[in-house]
Amino acid sequence: MRIARALEQPSKKTRGPDPGMMEPALKPRRQRSWTDLIPESHWSTYQAAIDVVRARGTPFMLGGGFAMSTYIRRWRETKDIDFYVLPEDRDEMIEILNNAGFNDYYNQLPYDRRWIYRSIRDGLIVDVIWAMANRRAFVDKTWFKRAKPARVRDERLLILPAEELIWAKLYVLQGDRCDWPDVINVLHATASTLDWDHLLERLENDVALFRSALVLFDWVSPRRAAEIPARTRKRLGLSKPAPATAAEEKRRRNLLDSRDWFAASHAGHQPLEV
Repeated sequence: MRIARALEQPSKKTRGPDPGMMEPALKPRRQRSWTDLIPESHWSTYQAAIDVVRARGTPFMLGGGFAMSTYIRRWRETKDIDFYVLPEDRDEMIEILNNAGFNDYYNQLPYDRRWIYRSIRDGLIVDVIWAMANRRAFVDKTWFKRAKPARVRDERLLILPAEELIWAKLYVLQGDRCDWPDVINVLHATASTLDWDHLLERLENDVALFRSALVLFDWVSPRRAAEIPARTRKRLGLSKPAPATAAEEKRRRNLLDSRDWFAASHAGHQPLEV
């Protein structure tokens, strides 16, 4: 190497290598993020919604695909963004979006206005949500106190707490839509950090529903499910899952859906398929 040879030559005084001989320093590469997969045209619309809401100072959290992607570190294209707000702020949010050119989606596709307001602009959906779809629970201040700060592109935002995200998705188990794959993905990503006691308190008399999801989680990913605290398992009447190899776990996941749905084994440079 030229620099090494130059340094080996005798010299009457110590001097550094000739700057002209130095190789240019390599800039560290920025690690790719799931947010890089959001199409620029989509992000500009989402950011426009974020900007107008922030300008009014109305508190909100992001849920849906953005919240899930924050936890699992993988992107899934849904062509929508969900703003979770307190029930008393819903009318203000609707007014803000209407004034910014986001039009009510009801005339194109009727929806249940009792828990959600759906608006559309540039072919993308911006939802305002203040309750679960089954109205089992409404957004309250505890959701905001426990919200996760996160950076999405250059925006610092609040994301739904993992516990509330799982809680809401547990009830989406219809013939035309099932959010349990999302539940499994979020559980896999947060099993060691989840506030299990808080989640069980939220569920109240619906703990049996969550227990069913955990039985599935034990089967799909027993190695990660082993991180569920023993006292939580005892409270739910669940034994520790039987060990399984990585190959066996993959076989089980493929039995449920051969498409690319499981975030932990998914290539991060492409969106999830399901």
